[in-house]
Amino acid sequence: MCSNDTEINPYFQPIKGNELSAWCTHLFLMELLAWTGCYFRSPLRAFWLWLSLLLVFQYSKTVLSDFDYLIGLGSYDITGPAADVNMMGYANAEQIASGIHFRLRARSFIVAEPKGKRVVFVNLDACMASQLVTIKVLERLKARYGDLYTEQNVAISGIHTHAGPGGYLQYVTYIVTSLGFVRQSFDVLVDGIEKSIVQAHENLRPGSIFVNKGELLDAGVNRSPSAYLNNPASERSKYKYDVDKEMTLLKFVDDQWGPVGSFNWFATHGTSMSRTNSLISGDNKGAAARFMEDWFEQNVTRSPDTNELGSGGLPRRVSNIIPNSHDKHHELLELAASFRSSPGRPATRTLSVARRVRGTLRQADKPGFVSAFCQTNCGDVSPNVLGAFCTDTGLPCDFNHSTCGGKNELCYGRGPGYPDEFESTRIIGERQFRKAVDLFEKASEPLKGKVDYRHTYLDFSQLEVTLAKEGGGSEVVKTCPAAMGFGFAAGTTDGPGAFNFKQGDDQGNTFWRLVRNLLKTPDKKQVDCQHPKPILLDTGEMKLPYDWAPSILPIQIIRIGQLVILSVPGEFTTMSGRRLRDAVRTMLTTSGNGQFGSNTHVVIAGLTNTYSQYVATLEEYQVQRYEGASTLYGPHTLSAYIQEFQKLASALINGQPVEAGPQPPDLLKKQISLLTPVVMDSTPAGTNFGDVISDVPANSTFKTGSNVTVAFWSACPRNDLLTEGTFALVEMLQGTDTWIPLYDDDDWCLRFKWSRNSKLSPRSKATIEWTIPSSASPGVYRIRHFGASKGLFGSILHFTGSSSAFVVA
Repeated sequence: MCSNDTEINPYFQPIKGNELSAWCTHLFLMELLAWTGCYFRSPLRAFWLWLSLLLVFQYSKTVLSDFDYLIGLGSYDITGPAADVNMMGYANAEQIASGIHFRLRARSFIVAEPKGKRVVFVNLDACMASQLVTIKVLERLKARYGDLYTEQNVAISGIHTHAGPGGYLQYVTYIVTSLGFVRQSFDVLVDGIEKSIVQAHENLRPGSIFVNKGELLDAGVNRSPSAYLNNPASERSKYKYDVDKEMTLLKFVDDQWGPVGSFNWFATHGTSMSRTNSLISGDNKGAAARFMEDWFEQNVTRSPDTNELGSGGLPRRVSNIIPNSHDKHHELLELAASFRSSPGRPATRTLSVARRVRGTLRQADKPGFVSAFCQTNCGDVSPNVLGAFCTDTGLPCDFNHSTCGGKNELCYGRGPGYPDEFESTRIIGERQFRKAVDLFEKASEPLKGKVDYRHTYLDFSQLEVTLAKEGGGSEVVKTCPAAMGFGFAAGTTDGPGAFNFKQGDDQGNTFWRLVRNLLKTPDKKQVDCQHPKPILLDTGEMKLPYDWAPSILPIQIIRIGQLVILSVPGEFTTMSGRRLRDAVRTMLTTSGNGQFGSNTHVVIAGLTNTYSQYVATLEEYQVQRYEGASTLYGPHTLSAYIQEFQKLASALINGQPVEAGPQPPDLLKKQISLLTPVVMDSTPAGTNFGDVISDVPANSTFKTGSNVTVAFWSACPRNDLLTEGTFALVEMLQGTDTWIPLYDDDDWCLRFKWSRNSKLSPRSKATIEWTIPSSASPGVYRIRHFGASKGLFGSILHFTGSSSAFVVA
């Protein structure tokens, strides 16, 4: 309906500088057009209307030019089952989850041209991406958004922590030690990835992206130096170090809110936590992400005048923002004495979520800061920077084979906090965090230019590769069906294998060949193709009960201005990554029709979209250390990657499409699980779930740095993962009766440990350990436990309980 002469269009207001965003301008244009018919009743008004329209249209173009991209970030909990499930990474059947060090997350960013293409990058606190997870995430995105997000423009990458639950990959090799497929591990990943992308999508707003790079020297060493030295001396002489020391960081800045996140890529393995650890952990990269997100929220958002770190090098926790009204110690003791442990009682699931620390701190109208520490070509890079030593003698391990007296089982790498693996994890995480903060604060080079991508599937079991000969001309070679060598079973200095296998074994032995032949005897063609790798497991040709290893792999290029991300489905060694990056960068900058300049940044996103183990150089492959023995598709695997990525780069440069390639299989319906389900939980007669078993001593006072431990009657954490909630909580008393959540099971200082009396016992307990940080304010505290029990007939009942109160002085 047309307005009368006295009404004024509410959008038709004076425009002041940059106060009007592009979105408001579009609203203004639409409203103005809607009123056009009304004003045409007066020719003079029509003239002034169209003049105004022309001016606003010109202004809108100016506003749109103020930003190059729409940016959105998201984050969601992907912590899997904290009990009974084998961890993915070390292939150690005895490494079974039994608690949480800190929670795992999926962190996503979306970058879109305002009227063009968009890309999604997801970083997982998981060992690696999974083809099956990727397939199901893409199915959900299609159902929700149509063809907006597809395999073409979505990349899902893992940080390579070896302390996350396994059982979520679809190929037999990678789920043997987890007793097959674990639906809970799989579902929480699919759900979390989808929700993190949805968050990022809903947060899409005009913004800018800045890139910065710098060296981090003390967070990684080469764990297979003898293999690296087999690369040509002329090639090695181009590099100062035998591992990549460069971190590349993106800083995301919302036009209204300012900085909203950062993603960086740096090469070091997620093996600071050892093969005997049983607590779910994001390892050093997950720790770095937690440190940086807390640093921003507490020191940038909440204290804009300072970026100071708390004592001990970690961000100050939120207890600093809660005023302490109690000044006298005896008054605190009297107050604490009035709060004895509460018996376990029924609770709702939402109570755990509501008490989650970071959920209570987040501003409802502002997106939370998201920081991801992504993995790149970490294949031969260890965070155990002190080197590898023999556990029996304390001497360095054998240089060529990483053995001690001929035994690989005795050779272990030492982290900077040795012998404390938690301290090593903290130190390596903190070093990455500190470097990221430095790059973040100094980032000034804006990304400018197109958003684009190319993706294809390739059958790596029979890929033809054209190689240049030294004397001129070329030859055509082929990749092979997947196979693992004897050196694979030796493991690495981060996690040695067993049964006297050793790295650098290019012969094998008769006994293990006989064992291998019981599963599958490789034919002469396969043996010759994989030479000099002696085949221990011919996984690419093993099909019972279903495929043991992938044949069809995805490769992908993502472009955001002058940044190019190469998504690879495996772990490239240092030199492999250098060769791939250099080949693509050279092609872009020399054949890019001026699209790419000398400031082009090329990063490798490792373990992305699926997993196919390692990629070593041809020369490293000859040595057959762990990485070469785990290069599945034969000696020319790296050359195949380089050739095919150059094809993608050419298509990107010339604006040409690429063939989709053969689709990978969806093996979900074929999965087998041998993991015993939770039958029921129980407690001793006269006790409840959540009751305290061992409490803090009466009238206790603890100093910062002390350990506080409380145990509760509990139930299996598999009953409910408490996603976006917590199993453990430290609360501080405010006033005389209000408990404020300060630390939960996503905090470094709090550990949730779960155990049962015996493997089949329905009784279990939760032990919560809090190391009081130096930043904790004096006051009255208590420890609280949340959980869910399963009844005999399958009913799930949530519960909570709390310890007696105590004083922190």
